[in-house]
Amino acid sequence: MNAIDQIIAKASALGKTVVLPEGMDPRVITAACACVSRKICTPIVLGTPDEIKHAETAAGLSLAAKGIKVVDYTQGDAELEKAYLEAWNAKESKKPAEKQKIIDLAAAEKTLRTKRIYFGGMMVKLGRVDGLVAGSIASTGDMLRAAFHTLGTQKGVKTASSCFILDLQKPTPAGDSVIAFGDCAVIPNPTAEQLVDIGLATAETYRDLTGNEPRVAYLSFSTKGSAAGELVEKVQKAVELAKPRFAEAGIKMDGEMQFDAAIVPSVGELKNPHGEIQGNANVFIFPDLQAGNIGYKIAQRLGGATAIGPNLQGLAKAMNDLSRGCSAEDIVGTICVTLLQSTTK
Repeated sequence: MNAIDQIIAKASALGKTVVLPEGMDPRVITAACACVSRKICTPIVLGTPDEIKHAETAAGLSLAAKGIKVVDYTQGDAELEKAYLEAWNAKESKKPAEKQKIIDLAAAEKTLRTKRIYFGGMMVKLGRVDGLVAGSIASTGDMLRAAFHTLGTQKGVKTASSCFILDLQKPTPAGDSVIAFGDCAVIPNPTAEQLVDIGLATAETYRDLTGNEPRVAYLSFSTKGSAAGELVEKVQKAVELAKPRFAEAGIKMDGEMQFDAAIVPSVGELKNPHGEIQGNANVFIFPDLQAGNIGYKIAQRLGGATAIGPNLQGLAKAMNDLSRGCSAEDIVGTICVTLLQSTTK
């Protein structure tokens, strides 16, 4: 059984609920119906009556026939709107007075009745559903803004980020068939402090989705000082900052190191003889988005790996973004990822 099949099987055993805000997309209709037919979870779809009707026609399916609940977000929801108002103003009140953007109830109502991802995010925040999946139509920027404004980041984490789970065609030299790359989709040029959050979140996502213990390598073009410069120093600082937090979490971590020292035991033993990670990493943290995005696509396109993601992480509750070129089956997979993430939040 490959990684995505294992993820789907695990998620199906949870009996959870997901909100799908983009009910105007026929792919979302197809995915929602598939979740019910395959007994994966209980989906709730957001959309106006006209949107749902047109999408169902295009998909050749009926949500009502599957017993799937549809919510017209444009009609509003007093509980969600009040909660959004209170959460927004509570966060703004912590800023200096000249930077505060306090809103009234009318503004909160307008936001949730015109922005479906925000409406769905508040459903997650209030515990009406376990997670949210969207992005087949919305941009990643829209998804992230909605996530920050409705869910925020989890306790102790200041940085929301992403990772890809890579299901490899053949195991790494250390024997891992599934690995994780972070961050590959969210933060263009993370600081050393942000790299710490990215590493911890990616390790947590890897453990949640695979059940395997993470072994984390912070990547660079240098291994333990073999090169110098500002780019290397950022990763070195991140590793020093990360050590106590990884130790507290009981997660193995090492860096800075080149990819070969992180993934090939013989090279790791040679280049990093006293290191905690010696060619046996299964979670790889890239120094910036350029490297991470290029790296996962090389693994996918040349190495034949199946890339699952991007999986958002570091959020207070479970919410995930889709590629706008996704298939209905991709949506089902992301729903399952999201529901597994929700078990630890």
